[in-house]
Amino acid sequence: MSQQEKRGLLSSFPRVFWVANVMELFERAAYYGMNSVLAVYLTNSVEKGGLGFTENSVGFLQSLVYACTYVIPILGGALADRYGYRRMLLFAFSLMTAGYFLSGQVSAYGIVFASLLLLAVGAGLFKPIISGTIARTTTEENSGFGFGVYYWMINLGAFLAPLVVSYLKGFKWSYVFTASAVYCALQLLPALFLFKDPPKPPNSKSLKDVLAGAALVLGDARFMLMIVIYSGFWILYFQNFGSVLWYLRDFIDPAPLNDFFANVLRIPLKFDSEHVTVVNAGTIILLQVFVSRIVKNWKALPTMVTGIAIGALGFLCLAASKSIWVFVLGIAVFSIGEMTAHPKYYSYVGLVAPKDKTAVYMGYAFLYGVVGSLVGSSFGGALYDAWLKPIVGKQGIDATLRSFWLVFVVLDVVALLGLLAYNHFFSTDTPESNARARQLMIVGYALILIAGCFFLYRGAFAGSEIVYRTVVQAVIMLGLGGGGLAISFRKPAAGPA
Repeated sequence: MSQQEKRGLLSSFPRVFWVANVMELFERAAYYGMNSVLAVYLTNSVEKGGLGFTENSVGFLQSLVYACTYVIPILGGALADRYGYRRMLLFAFSLMTAGYFLSGQVSAYGIVFASLLLLAVGAGLFKPIISGTIARTTTEENSGFGFGVYYWMINLGAFLAPLVVSYLKGFKWSYVFTASAVYCALQLLPALFLFKDPPKPPNSKSLKDVLAGAALVLGDARFMLMIVIYSGFWILYFQNFGSVLWYLRDFIDPAPLNDFFANVLRIPLKFDSEHVTVVNAGTIILLQVFVSRIVKNWKALPTMVTGIAIGALGFLCLAASKSIWVFVLGIAVFSIGEMTAHPKYYSYVGLVAPKDKTAVYMGYAFLYGVVGSLVGSSFGGALYDAWLKPIVGKQGIDATLRSFWLVFVVLDVVALLGLLAYNHFFSTDTPESNARARQLMIVGYALILIAGCFFLYRGAFAGSEIVYRTVVQAVIMLGLGGGGLAISFRKPAAGPA
């Protein structure tokens, strides 16, 4: 693309497009800045400025908070259509400002949890507003470039904010949360004075339409099976905000990398948890265009399988060595797998969705994040607490460390093989494939329901005291299992086209 063509494209966007992108940059800076160190802050000892929570409890906390940021947008888009984008932006930024600030000022587990959920609700309401604004302010001719700017802003915020965090946490941990609150508070000004609601399309969905669409999609066993399989890859992704950061803190010596930067590049660096997000976002910024060009003519399934396989190689690096160089390589390799697999995922959703309801199904393609975060963060935290936390500082532990990461490699390979099997047996929308998928999902929902009953017994009745975290886990499982079975056995109804 020539410079003249680029200038022509840039000038083709209205002002609200750029206002929305700046908001996205600051919101993502707030989100990734905090989350680049959240798991470490919550689990560090009080003597080190942390809150002293266990990795298990933090994994559970993160699983619900991250899941909220994926679930809330289901309703957020309809609410924005009803009450106006600008009004909902003001509400969302207010919630996020309060949530980020409070999260850094309190220390009780329940209050921290509530504060993080508050900001998660705000972030969930924010997401569909900005993506909707980008969609409404671009045309068929410039939408590809427009969404490219949007995704670049996301990764730029994720790259820059942790660098600021590296400086702020040297003073006080609460400054990290305050900075995220300030990023969001500042966006109230452009929301008030610069943002104007983009033209509203004639086919905006009401809340009733959204709920009808959700019932339609959640009741499609073939589609949900694909979501569950693909979310296996995202179980690995969510380790970047939990177990990967704890592993760096407890087992990796960053001195060789720090010395290289100081002596060769003349850059003072103390590689720490926040730099994991920098490596991930920086790899995507540098290589996304290159990778996209390589795979642009590839079919969706082979591209996804390749990306998932590359993701497994990234975690194999973590299993192979405790060297800081291999650690950074593993994060970068996984990031390449992410940027390879994920863009083609949406193409694949379009292929497997019922042809007359493709738009509805595309609107719920993000459900992989709900499953991936609920399972990934909780599982990673529990496994780290059980396997790695007891051996911190001990000798002869390499086999245990290797086994820990190989568990996630196996999960990734299972997702890869599952996707291949799905494409062979379930990708075509036929009565036979739908019946087979329904049977599999019924078995899965039944197992979740049984697990929920077991967790409820353990949390509420097996001990002398109620373990509230386990009870909440049980309620979630009972809801997922029971709700899934109810949907699976109900008579299919015609949904919105």
